[in-house]
Amino acid sequence: MSRTRSGDAAPAAGLARNSVGTAHIVFFVVAAAAPLASVVGASPAAFAFGNGAGVPGVYLLAGLLYLVFSVGFTAMSRETGTTGGFYTYITRGLGRPAGVAAASVALLTYKMIQLAVYALFGIFVSGALAGLGIAAMPWWLPILAVMAVIWACGSRNIVFSGRLLGLCMLAEIAILFALDIGILLRGGGPEGITLTSFAPTTVFAPGLGAALVFVVGSFMGFEATAIFAEEAENPRRTIPRATYVAVALIAGFYAFSTWAITQYYGPAQIQTQAQTGLETLFFTAATDVLGGWSVTAMELLLIVSLFASALSFHNTINRYFFALGRDGLLPRGLGLVHARHGSPHVAGRAQALIAAGLLAVAVIAGMDPYAVVFSWTSAIAVIGILSVQMLVSVAIIAHFRRHGGDLGLWTRLIAPALALAGLGVGLGLVIANLPLLAGSDSPVVWGFPWLVMGFGLIGAAYAIFLRSRRPALYAALGTAITEV
Repeated sequence: MSRTRSGDAAPAAGLARNSVGTAHIVFFVVAAAAPLASVVGASPAAFAFGNGAGVPGVYLLAGLLYLVFSVGFTAMSRETGTTGGFYTYITRGLGRPAGVAAASVALLTYKMIQLAVYALFGIFVSGALAGLGIAAMPWWLPILAVMAVIWACGSRNIVFSGRLLGLCMLAEIAILFALDIGILLRGGGPEGITLTSFAPTTVFAPGLGAALVFVVGSFMGFEATAIFAEEAENPRRTIPRATYVAVALIAGFYAFSTWAITQYYGPAQIQTQAQTGLETLFFTAATDVLGGWSVTAMELLLIVSLFASALSFHNTINRYFFALGRDGLLPRGLGLVHARHGSPHVAGRAQALIAAGLLAVAVIAGMDPYAVVFSWTSAIAVIGILSVQMLVSVAIIAHFRRHGGDLGLWTRLIAPALALAGLGVGLGLVIANLPLLAGSDSPVVWGFPWLVMGFGLIGAAYAIFLRSRRPALYAALGTAITEV
């Protein structure tokens, strides 16, 4: 039961209104994408197993796909002013069973990527401590410590997390940008500076599908802009603006950084160099261009990057739990907000405990933190997010077919249809390349698409159950949702 002493939690009408502007929301989204971890950690695999020098162009292709997706996505954001993101959009467009199905998959997706980020954090921190002579540090111990810090940050007003994420994001972008500029000022590498990476023959070379598998995952979390609608200043303008800025920033920066490293090694050699040094591709260049200090800075900022990503996803999941608790799909207590900070602190506490429970299962089962915990949960998350984004595209078309108003054909049909086709191709490529993404050809890995589908079916079945057994609750699902 909530108490009402000063500083304690108490039920409140809603989240803190007019708390965050465009910049704060962009910080949340870009921090979730973990620029340094994504570029240094994911792009070498795209170079090695994908289309080599064409990887920078693949980042632009993926960015273009998500900009097209954002056309209908941001148009829908003007229709709703509540938190809940995909759950709200799909409920409005396709009905309550589809909305609850999407919410189930979204929760699975975000909990999996959260666990993946935590696992990487534990690996890097324990490795860094070992380098300082502190050996035998279990990989999961630093995770428990950072979970407590992140829970405390998430319980405060959203502005606090936004400012903290902004500092983290600027620091990790700065070190990469310094390396990029350093490479260009040296005139590149053995082949000089070229734009080969963006030539169609290079981008669409064999391996494009494999590269997309790693690149698409780097954009995960950009859709979180809509999650903060209730807390945004003038959400009808802020959410669309933040979405476009975040997608453009992610795509542009990733393309620029991967293009710069391609210039360092040379377009003809980048794939071979990545294959022989997945973990050292960027560190070798940084040592040569900036000096040994930059490697130490990168290693430290990798940890900062993962902390920022974990904090961003924590806040996103909090708001999903909050929205579902407020609607009665989860315990109503999750829909309470902090009396002073206006934050969904109860939802934050609940989902932090769930994350700790998932971590405990992984530890007790003796799962390898990288080969299993990180790789497998990342694969599940990519499948889940692409599936939900496809549903959103269908929901946008369905909604604007009934309530298009004065929207043009591009916004209400063509852009969502193109996004649906592109996301479908992406999902097909991810599933076809699952062993590459998950690092295993285990039958368990091939079951991941069925796991995602199973969560969706459970959610839809639960909504149908509510429709027959608790019609009043069913009718209220989705804040400000009209009958569908």
